[in-house]
Amino acid sequence: MLTLKILAYFALILAVAKPLGAYMARLFSREKTYAVERAIYRLGGIDETKEQSWTAYTIAMLVFSAVTLFLTYVIERLQHLLPLNPDRLPAVAPDLAWNTAMSFTTNTNWQAYSGETTMSHLTQMLGLTLHNFVSAAVGIVLAIAIIRGIARASAKTLGNFWVDLTRCTLWLLLPLALVSAVLLASQGVTQNFHPTQQIKTLEGKAQKIPQGPIASQEAIKELGTNGGGFFNANSSHPYENPTPFSNLLEMFLIFAISAGLPITLGIWTRKPRHGWAVFWAMAILFLAAAFVATYAEQHGNPIHQRLGVARSDGNMEGKEVRFGIGDSSLFATITTDASCGAVNAMHDSFTPIGGSIPLLNIMLGEIVFGGVGAGLYGMFLFIVLAVFIAGLMVGRTPEYLGKKIEAHDVKLAMLAVLILAFSILVGTAVAAVTTAGTSSLANNGPHGLSEMTYAFTSAAGNNGSAFAGLNANTRFYDIGLALAMFAGRFLMIIPLMGIAGSLAAKRKLAEGVGTFPVDGPLFTFLLIGVILIVGALTYFPVLSLGPYVEQFLMNAGKVF
Repeated sequence: MLTLKILAYFALILAVAKPLGAYMARLFSREKTYAVERAIYRLGGIDETKEQSWTAYTIAMLVFSAVTLFLTYVIERLQHLLPLNPDRLPAVAPDLAWNTAMSFTTNTNWQAYSGETTMSHLTQMLGLTLHNFVSAAVGIVLAIAIIRGIARASAKTLGNFWVDLTRCTLWLLLPLALVSAVLLASQGVTQNFHPTQQIKTLEGKAQKIPQGPIASQEAIKELGTNGGGFFNANSSHPYENPTPFSNLLEMFLIFAISAGLPITLGIWTRKPRHGWAVFWAMAILFLAAAFVATYAEQHGNPIHQRLGVARSDGNMEGKEVRFGIGDSSLFATITTDASCGAVNAMHDSFTPIGGSIPLLNIMLGEIVFGGVGAGLYGMFLFIVLAVFIAGLMVGRTPEYLGKKIEAHDVKLAMLAVLILAFSILVGTAVAAVTTAGTSSLANNGPHGLSEMTYAFTSAAGNNGSAFAGLNANTRFYDIGLALAMFAGRFLMIIPLMGIAGSLAAKRKLAEGVGTFPVDGPLFTFLLIGVILIVGALTYFPVLSLGPYVEQFLMNAGKVF
């Protein structure tokens, strides 16, 4: 039954990938603009006909991100003076405001706070939901710029950042988010501006029920693979995710746009089979992870079973009964394959092997469809490495779609890989050997290491989900994780854009008999092999000390 559920979900993603991919190919290549676009360009002083070099495109993205980061920080610090604050919440503390502003700017949406008791309605909408749109749009247009670099030849430009950002927001994210918000509201997701309601329970006790504009934020949160949530309980909260249909819709939205981007790649490069080869590499990794996580959770915890819990009940700790093991394991796999971070179960309560799947997904760069844009440009790194390795094996200069992959390109690709690994492993190491890092742990031993590793992995991977069990709202984690988010988003994209600019400037060469094909099963499995080898060599030691050794201890009946 659970196997059929995974396959049925994948069938939905497979069905939408081609139409959405084709739509994005037309959207970002069309010459015609509508009145609302032209008005925005006039107000912003943008010449829509002028394209930018890779450096100018990247600088524009960095400037835009810096301005919106500052805006969000100011709104958080001044929310006690601003309207739409019915619960009279105070200003957000400086360290937490900095962490949250960086989190939402980088599309991480890591939340070291309870949303319903920390952020006003205005902050949720103007500060956070705004970023849910624009940070998602930034990720998509960066992927589009990289695809242009791959597709073009002897070119000096990669498009116009401001035009791409406007079109992405107006004609892709806003329409889909509007329809999705209406569907979620129809399922019971709250959408209002009411203050927290206090009611009397059946036992005669008082209970506070927060209110707010939730459906509008929830839709773009999933569609833009932002993660986070209006409530501390995230997508396990009945106001965010009340029904099986809303749960399916939210999982669908997380992958929908990202699954279409490989198809856009195939259309623009006039190599549709190459786009599908990349898609199937992502799909195989997704299905493998989903089956492993579900299997681990189905088989449960041997320690619980020795206490009388039936093995057939699996591991229900930390999961909502209305979703059960299947939807919880699938949601955890999807949200960490993508740089989303929305959760409908607590990953901290998964079995060690089940919990290692979300952790490994993020460590690999969330390249399995991935966050909007981020998945494809993360996969692009491994494509460059795979083509380079294939060239070495046959003794030829590596080529990718008729362009030579030179030492300069491989060095930039490895630099991006090392930035992610450095942010995760060095951040975890510092946390593990300092009192500031270990003082807020809820668990000792390998599980405590997993909690710290997951925090820095989630931050550097711009995911935003948490292992829980760790109080991250401390000065050490607020500042440290914000730096990891910055590195994972902005330092990593610079070398990637450099590769795109390099490829765009190169001439296309005619394919010969010695050219390695990048449009068949051989390339798909080579790509998967490179991803797993690089991931295993980089992260196997920390995974061995964390979830893997914990699984052996759990099987032996030992707990910390």
